[in-house]
Amino acid sequence: MTRYPAIDLGGAHVAITGAGQGIGRMTAQRMAAQGARVAVGDIDTEAAKRTAADIGGTAHHLDVTDPASFATFLAEAEQANGPLMILVNNAGIMPNGGFHDLPDEINRATMDVNVFGVIHGMRLALPGMLERGRGHIVNVASLAGKFPVPGLAVYNASKFAVVGLTAATRLEYANHGVSVTAVLPSAVDTALASGLDMRPIPKVKPERIADAVVSTVRTRAAEVAVPGYVGGLATVANLLPEPALNAVRRLVRGDRALQPDTPERTDYRARLNQHAHREEA
Repeated sequence: MTRYPAIDLGGAHVAITGAGQGIGRMTAQRMAAQGARVAVGDIDTEAAKRTAADIGGTAHHLDVTDPASFATFLAEAEQANGPLMILVNNAGIMPNGGFHDLPDEINRATMDVNVFGVIHGMRLALPGMLERGRGHIVNVASLAGKFPVPGLAVYNASKFAVVGLTAATRLEYANHGVSVTAVLPSAVDTALASGLDMRPIPKVKPERIADAVVSTVRTRAAEVAVPGYVGGLATVANLLPEPALNAVRRLVRGDRALQPDTPERTDYRARLNQHAHREEA
């Protein structure tokens, strides 16, 4: 593995998107506990302020789908906290439903937030990192970037894209001191997966994913699955003959993301429909 310049979190500037709640909020707390100077970006400015107040960080409005908003976020963050050392692209949305049933605006929002939100952040953060010869980018993807799930087709597409983007850019910048890592959670116990029964896929707490993100600053691993064994299971599943894999899917009711929404899920979907691409998890 390439030997990247070490990063000491003590005093390092870390910018996190979608950090007003969920995984982003917990990651901000974990980074701050290690002594990092944390910039909290979120489309919900009040949520960003609450996180920042709790950890002693700085709060910034951020719409990841808008390159100008992202540029302003990073400029303000660097003015407050110094040169950016670590960017955590965490913001994301997860609509569920049949491929032909979801409206175009929701599909576009999914790609805008989950894919172009990551692209915008990377393109804006990389120049300074490359100039300094040191930096680390963490893209919070998903196990859904390795394993397709009926009812999450466009979400799957967005996360497959992030996994591929991360792997390719990691190769491009490995010899320039900048590492790019994908963190792949299974189902997450936040609003993102509220009301979805994904068993036997385990629902993990955002704290575990935050710990995995922080650990990559030391390991600079290419990919980290949370929990670790699910990455291996996804790899094995992709090697199974299709009839065998489909039998397993039927056994575990792998089409539950297509099922009628629970009240919790209906509420999440309503917020997505109301705000379209203005929801971050």
